[in-house]
Amino acid sequence: MTRPNWLVVGHIAGTHGIRGEVRVISRTDFPEVRFAPGARLLLSHDSREGMQSLTVERSRPHKKGYILQFREWTDINQAELYKGSTLVVDPDEAVDSGDEEFYFHEILGCEVFTTDGERVGTITDILQPGANDVWVVQPGPGEREWLIPYIDDVVRSVDVSAKHVVIHWMEGLENLR
Repeated sequence: MTRPNWLVVGHIAGTHGIRGEVRVISRTDFPEVRFAPGARLLLSHDSREGMQSLTVERSRPHKKGYILQFREWTDINQAELYKGSTLVVDPDEAVDSGDEEFYFHEILGCEVFTTDGERVGTITDILQPGANDVWVVQPGPGEREWLIPYIDDVVRSVDVSAKHVVIHWMEGLENLR
């Protein structure tokens, strides 16, 4: 099982060919680093104990993801066992995200407040439907979640060290429940 603090970099969607290649859905902003030849990834699989270390032999973009070949897998039978698995790296191997960028694990658990100081709730999930991320905010137990778009007009400040986010409440946000 994935530890909550592992950084998820991809999900194995299926196999590709008979030589052990896999189709990977990328969950990283740095695929050129994570999927580069020689990169070490950890494989997390719900039905297996522990983490398996894998080394990227080669990779290439493919449709909306990547095709990866790992040194440790040479045929489809080895790769087939891990369809649906998650590829992760240790948080110590995080690529510097820059001043105005954040990792998902840094945002999850942040408390959200309006510019007027009213508490909105806690960020419990991040959706990626297309043009921008959407933060799922849970006001309290049993209350209906808010969907807050991560856009400049709404999100005014993020302090990940204090786990504090300030949003500008705009007309129309009340419809995102």
